[in-house]
Amino acid sequence: MRLRDNFSDVGYKLSMQLPDYNPAQIELKWQKFWEEKGYFKATTSSKKKSYCIALPPPNVTGSLHMGHALYVIQDALIRWKRMQGFNTLWIPGIDHAGIATQNVVEKELASDGKSRHDLGRVEFLKRVEKWKDKHGSRILEQLRYLGFSLDWSRLSYTMDEIFSKAVVEVFVRLYKEKLIYRGHRLINWCPRCRTALSDLEVEHEERKSKLWHLKYPLKANTFQYITVATTRPETMLGDTAVAVHPRDPRYKKLIGTKIILPLMQREIPIIADEKVERDFGSGAVKVTPAHDFNDFEMGLRHGLQQISIFNDAACLNENAGPYQGLTREECRLKVLEELKSKNLLEKEEDHLLNISLCQRCQSVVEPHLSTQWFVSMKPLAKLAREAVKLRKIKIIPSHWDKTFFHWVENIQDWCISRQLWWGHRIPAWYCDDCNSVTVATSIPTQCFHCKCEKLSQDPDVLDTWFSSALWPFATLGWPQKTKELKVFYPNSVLETGHDILFFWVARMIMMGLKFMKKVPFAYVYLHPLILDKEGRKMSKSSGNVIDPLDVTKDYGADALRFALLSLTSHARSIRLSLEEVGGYRNFMNKIWNAAKLSLNFLDSMSLRVPKGRGNSNVRFFGLCPLNDGSDLSLIHRWILTRLHQTIHSVQKAFEEFRFGDSAHELYQFIWYEFCDWYLEFLKPVFYGTDEEAKMESRVVLDHVLRNILKLLHPFVPHISEELWHSVPGNKMPLIVEPFPKAQKKLLFSSSLRDMEVLKSAILAVRNIRGENNISPSTKLNIVLVCSKKRRHFLKCHLKEFEFLARVAGTIFEKNQDFKKRKLYAQAHFLGTDLFVSLEGLVNIEEERLRLAKSLEKVDQELMQINSRLNNESFVSKAPKRIVDEHKQKAEELMSKKEKLTAALEKLKVSVLSS
Repeated sequence: MRLRDNFSDVGYKLSMQLPDYNPAQIELKWQKFWEEKGYFKATTSSKKKSYCIALPPPNVTGSLHMGHALYVIQDALIRWKRMQGFNTLWIPGIDHAGIATQNVVEKELASDGKSRHDLGRVEFLKRVEKWKDKHGSRILEQLRYLGFSLDWSRLSYTMDEIFSKAVVEVFVRLYKEKLIYRGHRLINWCPRCRTALSDLEVEHEERKSKLWHLKYPLKANTFQYITVATTRPETMLGDTAVAVHPRDPRYKKLIGTKIILPLMQREIPIIADEKVERDFGSGAVKVTPAHDFNDFEMGLRHGLQQISIFNDAACLNENAGPYQGLTREECRLKVLEELKSKNLLEKEEDHLLNISLCQRCQSVVEPHLSTQWFVSMKPLAKLAREAVKLRKIKIIPSHWDKTFFHWVENIQDWCISRQLWWGHRIPAWYCDDCNSVTVATSIPTQCFHCKCEKLSQDPDVLDTWFSSALWPFATLGWPQKTKELKVFYPNSVLETGHDILFFWVARMIMMGLKFMKKVPFAYVYLHPLILDKEGRKMSKSSGNVIDPLDVTKDYGADALRFALLSLTSHARSIRLSLEEVGGYRNFMNKIWNAAKLSLNFLDSMSLRVPKGRGNSNVRFFGLCPLNDGSDLSLIHRWILTRLHQTIHSVQKAFEEFRFGDSAHELYQFIWYEFCDWYLEFLKPVFYGTDEEAKMESRVVLDHVLRNILKLLHPFVPHISEELWHSVPGNKMPLIVEPFPKAQKKLLFSSSLRDMEVLKSAILAVRNIRGENNISPSTKLNIVLVCSKKRRHFLKCHLKEFEFLARVAGTIFEKNQDFKKRKLYAQAHFLGTDLFVSLEGLVNIEEERLRLAKSLEKVDQELMQINSRLNNESFVSKAPKRIVDEHKQKAEELMSKKEKLTAALEKLKVSVLSS
């Protein structure tokens, strides 16, 4: 359909031009239109209130996955605020992803039989830049497919010139304040990537292993031993103590004595420490400060020696004596063999071990003593804690507050250096003469300490999370005092996953408070993790990954968007299936067809003001005012009431970040009230001859349809924009139309009660029709027994009732003493008895046989299901999913049985005497 900026004022054009719904045809069209017309762009000169979100930057190596698809939450917020009249900015960007990008390029080189060292640092970095230019924008293009309204003119990249200046500035300032230092500490080390790793770059996997019990001879009596339990016998070569709990009676007398470390023949003390778990193994543990994080902290508490026995490749070094040169695995076998030969291996037992793996190469991560750069976190963490405690930043859901406080109150210093080439190189230079460090924002010409001109820059780069921590203000031009910072900082909302609350969110809060003296955002919304329909994490190895690009091709971007928003809650995880998306694809089709029918009703003539509503010669062309609806018919007052209740509910849910609730409210209103009831009630009006009723209906329908499209836009922008442009009279695209506001004057509470009566009467007839297998096309004769007031009400709405219930004739009686003896089916609703004549429609005997046969079949199925559920072996051994399916099936069969039994009972009492 051709886009129209100006519409002819000849009334509604023939809506039959609206084709069948085809998301592939309309979605790319509108994405291109919005972007070309500049509707995504923000301005620093606007007098509107600003609203800003910075997109969590996907990795430059990445491709779109369902986690990225949840950016739809941010897009919904931005579109909602744009329609509310805010100057909205949604900042796009990508992260250079240090280790991930370097690994990708190194793999390419390896396929050619080369390494980065063959190229040298300069040439390798050129190769990475070339790869980035070719592949780095792929994910940004993919984001466009979901209709995300990002201001692409403000694209940020963590390695661009402006951002890099911000990174260096922060490093230098923190160093000058002694908040960055160089130290020798224990860190996560990947022996294959040969670099330090952040905690986020370490994955954990449970594997079957062993727990070995080793005997360490006491120095005072080498025929006596203390037994220690360990999962890593090879690290005993670096032991510097054995620890027991101070109140463990088994070892109280041994505290302070010494033992002889087997194989190395080194004296080490037995110490007491509260952190020892008395119930683990023998209650005594070996302490290896250089190769275990808990042992490292224990070693600092007790002043123990730190003996590193592994080199950078995780092979045994010179401190391992005769084991030097062995791999970790080789050393373990040899150590166990020698301990066994010396009768120092007491026993071994099966044990499940949580193994740390490098996220990129899956190598086993080694705790490794190394000289690295660190950020002193406690002073910064204090700032972040106070900001959240004083509610300057609100974390949603609020149950994450406790987790946040626990982390910042127990924070450790942050290792920020990485032994890579790709990334922000550390702005530190070492003097060849005095060995001192010069830290500067630009390349120094001489040592700051001795003035020597022979300087060499630190070869390491910064952790990717260091630059990402500056995202809210570096994307706006800091350290320059830009207009963007003045207008859009602090950001309004940060929306991201709860898994990076500490690694990214907390650090952004710290850096924002430190350098901007303000919180970086007012709200943090932590979305749930997306699992498959079985509740499993999506992974390629499991074969359960749902590709959002494939989904958009098969179902459309709007269906996926609505599915994700409707599932989003304050829970930790949500389950997604293609069936779920398919259901919302049906909803899109429902919206399309409802709009098509509405436009047909609104077609055929220009709208005029109904009598009593002003100048009857005014043509509306979609601008139908509803200053007062008190004299409208019940159907119209009801739909207006429900519309404005829905507007209020959606608005409130958005304000409280309850996206699933807002989507549910809208879905329920559109499908079950607007489509299933209101449009059906309008059919007799528009198929009839009452022009006054038609005109009144057009005014209300026009108001409802337009507001529905506006409400839908943040959720499903493509279909709502397409339909909006199908309604003549709209001079501006929907993307910049004002978001609806609930109007109290259009709320009529009595209409809800009255409509409930009318709907209940119709449903009662429909239920009887279904229970008795009466064709929908068969018109029925009914009798109603009710109060005088109810009789008056139903008579006033008899036309609508009989049309929707497919009733041929209605008789009102004061009581059930009917004069004639006939066969009736009975229903009761809201103090009213309804009887449907079954004369000539139902063969009682045949119907009894049919129901009895169905009931027998249900009983047999239910017996089979219950026999399995009552079998303890089945319940305990069958997969939980299978057991749950059986339980659900049993519930369904019980419900069916109850209905069939009730239907049989009704047949027994269905003959009533007059």
